[in-house]
Amino acid sequence: MKALAIHGKEDIRWEDREVPTPGDGEVRLRVNYVGICGSDLHYYFHGANGEYTIQEPLTPGHELSGVVDLDPSGRLAPGTPVTVHPARYGPSVPGLEDRPHLRPGGDYFGSAAAHPHRQGGASEYLLVEDHMIRVLPTSLPLERAALAEPLAVAIHAVGLAGDLAGKRALVIGAGPIGLLVVAAAAHAGASVVGASDVREEPLSRAQSLGATEVHLVGRDAIADESYDVVFECSGVGVALTQAVRAARRAGTIVQVGMLANAEIGVNLAPMLAKELTIRGAFRFSTEIDDAVRMLAESDALDSVISHVLPASDAVRAFELARDSSASAKVLLSL
Repeated sequence: MKALAIHGKEDIRWEDREVPTPGDGEVRLRVNYVGICGSDLHYYFHGANGEYTIQEPLTPGHELSGVVDLDPSGRLAPGTPVTVHPARYGPSVPGLEDRPHLRPGGDYFGSAAAHPHRQGGASEYLLVEDHMIRVLPTSLPLERAALAEPLAVAIHAVGLAGDLAGKRALVIGAGPIGLLVVAAAAHAGASVVGASDVREEPLSRAQSLGATEVHLVGRDAIADESYDVVFECSGVGVALTQAVRAARRAGTIVQVGMLANAEIGVNLAPMLAKELTIRGAFRFSTEIDDAVRMLAESDALDSVISHVLPASDAVRAFELARDSSASAKVLLSL
């Protein structure tokens, strides 16, 4: 079989591997699609994602869909369409019973956080633990199902903001996650969903997903205290400063974008007088099930997928995925 492997900065290879044999509690999948995520881009272009540096060849990919190839238990028939919850949780921790994704000691597909690294899904065949599998409804095609993991991230972030019914929500950063947050916020009942970005193309995509107000950075000013909830999805310090200004008094900011693992310049002074709530959003817990249901309801999110390229053309796919003017979500086909 073939699999992608990142060996270091801008060094990705389409390699031969042995077809794996499932053990007890494991299922072998034939992977069809894998989405390129921001963390994958960091691993490829920088050889590291934040503090996690590639120390051995790493197969990327945690956004995936495919079909069952072999289930030794006989529970899942060959050809059953599935997606995968890519997390394994750490040991139970008091106070985190309902948030297992925050337990230390877990791992995630396609991550160099642990050593040996947790290999990802950009491989023709993949072994997964049976509890990680989510069987897809017949109405959900495999290509769209590759959005389940990033949509789960968006749904989790929206859930952290509380009830959005009738509220004004702003999404800063209209990349793939930001676009899905726009869709999730609209789905959650926000009366107005605004979107802000440094480029016009992502804003046009946001409008197609439910954004009714758009702000081009450098052209359009965002009025202070104009939104009840702000989702910061760019991971840029100056954007968090903007979020603090844009949030109304007693409002909520959800930090979705990954901030740099460094001291950065952010002006948080207005949060005191406004009594703002600022919350971090980290992956998700059970929201992938909500994401599967939402994706099965309609084809509205198909527009988030801008390109599908063969995994053998990964260099071009990664170059395309980092250009937000040219692409939204880029999928690899295997």
